[in-house]
Formats: sequence, structure tokens, C-alpha cells
Amino acid sequence: MKPTDITNPDHFHKVVDCQWACPAHTPVPEYIRMIAAGRYADAYMVNWHSNVFPGILGRTCDRPCEPACRRGRVEEEPVAICRLKRVAADNKGEVAHRMPPIPTERNGKRIACIGAGPASMTVARDLAPLGYEIHVFDGEAKPGGFIRQQIPRFRLPEEVIDEECGYALDRGGVVSHMNRRVDSLKGLLAEGYDAVFVGSGAPRGRELDVPGRNDAAAHIHLGIDWLASVSFGHVTSIGKRVIVLGGGNTAMDCCRSARRLGGEEVKVVVRSGFEEMKASPWEKEDAMGEGIPILNFLVPKEVLHDNGRLTGMVFEKVAAQYDEKGRRSLKPTGEPDVTIEADEVLVAIGQENAFPWIERDAGLEFDRWGLPKLDEATLQSTLPQVFFGGDAAFGPKNIIWAVAHGHQAAVSIDLFCKGEDVRNRPPPDVHLASQKMGIHEWAYDNEVSLDLRYKVPHLPAEKALRDITAEVELGFDREMAYLETQRCLNCDVQTVFTAKLCIECDACVDICPTDCITFTENGEEEELRTRLKAPAVNTYQDLYVEDGLKTGRVMVKDEDVCLHCGMCAERCPTGAWDMQKFLLETAKPKAHACHSR
Repeated sequence: MKPTDITNPDHFHKVVDCQWACPAHTPVPEYIRMIAAGRYADAYMVNWHSNVFPGILGRTCDRPCEPACRRGRVEEEPVAICRLKRVAADNKGEVAHRMPPIPTERNGKRIACIGAGPASMTVARDLAPLGYEIHVFDGEAKPGGFIRQQIPRFRLPEEVIDEECGYALDRGGVVSHMNRRVDSLKGLLAEGYDAVFVGSGAPRGRELDVPGRNDAAAHIHLGIDWLASVSFGHVTSIGKRVIVLGGGNTAMDCCRSARRLGGEEVKVVVRSGFEEMKASPWEKEDAMGEGIPILNFLVPKEVLHDNGRLTGMVFEKVAAQYDEKGRRSLKPTGEPDVTIEADEVLVAIGQENAFPWIERDAGLEFDRWGLPKLDEATLQSTLPQVFFGGDAAFGPKNIIWAVAHGHQAAVSIDLFCKGEDVRNRPPPDVHLASQKMGIHEWAYDNEVSLDLRYKVPHLPAEKALRDITAEVELGFDREMAYLETQRCLNCDVQTVFTAKLCIECDACVDICPTDCITFTENGEEEELRTRLKAPAVNTYQDLYVEDGLKTGRVMVKDEDVCLHCGMCAERCPTGAWDMQKFLLETAKPKAHACHSR
């Protein structure tokens, strides 16, 4: 194998599994250490710099970082990364003065953002400090998009939405056009904007197409529309018997909201198996904890009604079958149909993009699924001055993906307005700094101990189910947050090897608790992995290979199982091993000072 080029930021970035997995690449261990030190405002600013909405995401993120967490290789459960983010938000105090100033002199460029959801607000947040004049359009009275419309208040209080949307839109440089729905892209372009960003989401719920659906239409509601009506106070009650169709997070929000609005018998019905549901595991757990059963492998067959009054639904029982290529299909079992009585049905079986306001002769091309044809890296459409992001770009995902799209689109818009190639992406900002304070002392806590994940306190169910605005998760207090921070393995503090200092005494090999270091003859990667001290079976994670040893051998370290405990560096008599903190901040249109370090 070729020696590892540790100057390539991707090598160590990939080792910081949580940051690598986060679409916005938030430097997770960095802010967790700040929380441990009681530096809550600093931790908030590190988050805000990357993911824009720490208080919102600390309650609602889909947490792609947590399945990647290295703690999951020591114990069953990862660090509660998401809930620690909320700790920073809840304890930060006043931070507006630490955010990048908005210049009073504009740069002469005007940008239109369609939709006031997380993607558009990220674009506005990134570009306003550069002197751009940002105009944000939304058909609702307040910004937030689906954050405000579809996430129930018992999961996300309105004051948190108001605060963090305000940091993006209310500090200057942004003109908000609330209650103005854009009905023509050509008309908007005619207003002379230098670029347009489309962050209008996936606003259309997928319909239920079974006999009886139209006959009982008054009692069957599309989930996302119903949640918006609940959020804005237009719906305050529901029937006692409720069926929720769908297995995603929207379905979980629907069923839990229905319980709070008077639903006594609320059931979730899913076509697939429980494990294949798209809902996050904790969302399913919370729903079932509130007495809501989830019924699997049932396909809607018919809506039952009595002169327009819905009485129930009939479902066909199916089972999963797999062909020789492992592809799954659902086949009827032949068992009797299942009838479930109901007064109302909430349909949450998916969302679709809808762009009726984009004229098909505007020069913007769409694919056969109705999605815009985009450059995946730049998010530029076939109409060069128009960019997309969030659900409007590639279909429904989640908030953190919308933020990541917003950052990338902001970079593209800045380059486009400067007349530069939008494909010429700026490099990330990378730092490597030794943590050595003495022979056996480090500037971080490197003790690895077994410690189970701490549970987030919840409001008692008897109180939670009486008030749809009462926040269910209470969050960690400072003491519990500190204990949870200690579970972090500091995987951003990298083991860096200098071959010319090594005397090949094997002290590091002997002391390594995971057997991840091997001195051996070089070879092709596939073969080399099989003869390491502990075979490196996870080929997704790279090997760290360094040559230049006096014997002609190479040092090979399996980055997958390393716990970053620092024992190799403590034991090494020549200092060939060092522990160096790797800090990567993804490129923005301009480096916003984080004001935390």
C-alpha cells in the first residue's frame, strides 16, 4: 500500500466518524469538550457555525452522527450527541453579539430565496455577512417552513424556532416577504435578482388511492397538511378512533398529536415490517411509550363508510419475500383481511415535490420524477442563476441535510455572482495541533471507561398527553450533561506517527488495548488487512500506513478500532507517536469567525 497522505483532510476527517457522518460536518468532539468545561456559549457557537440551528436540531435532528459514534464500538449505545447539542442551546445565554456582523454597505447583489425553511435560512445566514441583499419569500406569516408547520410543539417549542430563525433573518441584510407566495419563477427573475435559491420543500403529501377514499374524504386528512393545521391552531380536536397510515417520522408526529387532541384509540398501520420503517428508532419508541400500537405488514385495501361517515378501513395481510438478488417484495399471505374501526384517518405515506409556479418554458429542466436536474455538488440547475436545496432539491430528507445544502448553495451563489466557476469549490479549513503538555500529560481527557448512556428525562405521560404544547423531553441538566460528555472518546484527537523517530521497539504494539497497531511487511491492501495483529475487516474505514522505517517494514494502524486513548504516545520512548487534535471546518462563502477559541 502507498503511505497515507495525512495532509489530505479526508483521512482524519473520516476517522472523526460523527463529524464525517453529519451532513453539515459539525465538529462534534470539539463542542462536547466545551460543554464538559461549562463553556456552553462557545459550544453553541461551534454548532451555529456549522449547523445553524443548534436548539432546533438538539431536539429534532435525525442524528446520522450517532450510529457512526465510536463509543458504539465499546458499548451498545453511542454518545447522546444530539441531546448534548440542546444542552449548549439551553445554557448559552446571550450570543447575538458573537455572530458575524452584517455590513451596512451592500455589495450590490440581490438574492431571492423561495421558502423560509432551513435551507433558505442557511443561505441567508451565510451570504448576508458578505454584503448580499437577501430577499426571503414564504406564503406563511412566520419563517421556519416545515420546522414550524410539521414538527409538533411538544417536540419543538415555538420560542426556539423564533429565536434561531431570528439569528438568520433578523440581524440585517435580509428582507423578509412573509405572506407572499411566489407563483411565477419567470416573474421573480424579471425583478432583476442576481441569483435565485429554491428552498420550497416537498409540500405535497402523497395520496391514498383505495375504494371509498373520496366517499369519506371529510374524515381523511393528509398528514403534513393536518399537522400544519394543528400547528397553526386551525385543528384542536380529533375523533376517538384514529388510524395513522405510514411508517415515517411524520406518521409518528401525527399519531402522538392525535393522542393529545382526543384520540383514545390511535393505531399506526404500516405496509412494511417494524425494522424497515423510516421513522427514527427513538420516534417509534416514544410513540409506543404513549400507548400507540404499530401494526405491520398491512396494506390498505378499502375505506369503510356509512353515507360519507368514515367507520373504518380494511387491510390485506402481506409478508416480505426476497428474490435471488435479495430484493424484497410484499406478497399477500392469503390470510383473512383485517378490519380496523376508525372515526378519522391520517395519511402519512410520503411527500412529493410540487413546482406549479415554475413555468416549463423557463429554461429549467426536470427529471421523470418531477425533480429539478441539478449538479449534485453545486446544486446549480440547468438555469445557471437558479439553485436548489433541501427537500426541493432531491426529495424529502431532514433538517440537517437542508442545512448542508444551504451551505453548498451559498458557496455556489457567491462564486456565481463573482463570475467564477461554481465547480471550483474552496477547500476546508484544517488544523492539526499537538495535545502534549508533558511526558504523560495531555490537553484533553483520554481515559476510556465503560459508561452506559444517560437517559434524557421526560415529562410524565399523564401531563404530556393533556397538553399538545407541553415539551415532552426535558433535556439533560448540567450535571447529567457533564456525565454524558465523559463518554466521548475524543476521536478528533488523532494518533500521528513519525517514522524517522521510531526505533521499532514494539512498545506501542504491546500496550495497545485494541491491537490496532502492526509493524509488518508491506503488501496490497486486501492481503495486508488479513495479517495485521487484529484483522481489519471494516474496509469502509481506511488504514493508516507509514513507511520510512529502518527495517523496511511499514507501520499499519487500523483506524476503525482505535480508541484514541493515547497509550501508544505515552508509552513510546522516542516520541514517534503524538496525539494531535484535528479540527476541520467546512468551507463557507467566507470564513465566519466562531469567536469561541
